[in-house]
Amino acid sequence: MLLPKKVKYRKWHTMRRNTSRIGTATRGATLAFGSFGLKATTDARIRSNQIEAARKVLSRAMGKTGKVWIRIFPDMPITRKPAEVKLGKGKGDLFAYVAPVLPGRIIFEIDGVTEAVAKEALRKAGTKLPIKSKVVAR
Repeated sequence: MLLPKKVKYRKWHTMRRNTSRIGTATRGATLAFGSFGLKATTDARIRSNQIEAARKVLSRAMGKTGKVWIRIFPDMPITRKPAEVKLGKGKGDLFAYVAPVLPGRIIFEIDGVTEAVAKEALRKAGTKLPIKSKVVAR
C-alpha cells in the first residue's frame, strides 16, 4: 500500500469537507501520460488500500500488456479513536493515509491496450473507489 516514507507532522488538522466553495480540481485535471484515464466526478478522500484495490483490478484486467500510472498519492493522515471509547483524552491514533480528491482530478492513466480493454478495466477500477468517476480518452 502507498504511504509516505517520512512525515513532518504525525497528525494533521481535519480540514474542511465542504467542497462546494472549493469547486473542481485545477491540478491533475488532464491526461499527461497515458491514452485513457479515470476522472473523478465527485469529491472524496481515497484511502491507500482503496487505491491498491483499484490498481490490482486494472493490472489484472489489462493483462501483461499496458502500463498504469497512479496520479494521486495518499499523504494526508487520518486519525480514529477505538470503538466504545469516551470522548476527551486527546486526538485518536493514526488510522490511515488518504488522498483528498476533487471533481475533475485524473486518478489513473493507462496506455498500451485497445480502447475496449481500457474502458472495461477503468470501469472495473472505478467500482473499487468511493467516488463517481468516468473514463476519459485523449
